[in-house]
Amino acid sequence: MNDALHTALTNRLLASADDELILAHRNAEWTGHAPILEEDIALANIAQDELGHGTIWYGLVEALTGDDPDRLAFFRDASQFCSAQLVEQPRGDWAFTMLRQYLFDAYELTLLARLAGSAYQPAADAAVRMRNEEIYHYRHSSVWVRRLALGTEESHRRMQRALNELWPLTGQLFSAQPGDEILMAAGYWPDFDEMKQSWMSVVMPFLEQGELVVSDLVDGPVDRSEHSGHLNGLLADMQMVARADREAVW
Repeated sequence: MNDALHTALTNRLLASADDELILAHRNAEWTGHAPILEEDIALANIAQDELGHGTIWYGLVEALTGDDPDRLAFFRDASQFCSAQLVEQPRGDWAFTMLRQYLFDAYELTLLARLAGSAYQPAADAAVRMRNEEIYHYRHSSVWVRRLALGTEESHRRMQRALNELWPLTGQLFSAQPGDEILMAAGYWPDFDEMKQSWMSVVMPFLEQGELVVSDLVDGPVDRSEHSGHLNGLLADMQMVARADREAVW
């Protein structure tokens, strides 16, 4: 593997790992606060799955670079993260959390289905391992989005408000990053334009069934180096214990 391919692959794996880690943290913030006890447990389990998937992606980064996953999670600053702004947003209300989860789950299933055929075998194996759990996540979030969108006037209003806030942030998931053309030429990573079209073909009809309206397209963040102002605070909370003693062995 040449240097350019190595760098591009590392960056894409790291982006997937960071997305999972940050979303896991946001979902874990619901522990003890979900609307019903069953959902408190369900979302905690989903957060744990996402953390496990993040660990898998960080493990692939470690195999390429030697970087320890715990160091990557707890000792990088916000400017070094590759997470999308979609997952960085505060948890919001239940409608916001469930819609964000749905939009991201649909993205992940689209990505994993294609990575399962990657020429980079470690990524293909990882995609196969994660896909079944992501199918469960998608089913869970889609049930809640439909339930709230078609529920009461208030639940529909909250869901529409969440869509208005989240939709402009979805483009960053599919935006081209430096080195993508090398990854695609090697068969290591799928084409993001094709992925977005596939994602849209699933997401748009689903939202329409819930009588939700996608507002006029608004330009959102593109490069994954563009972070929201929320990431610094999240990392301060998440990394506080590890940074209290950098040499501690847990």
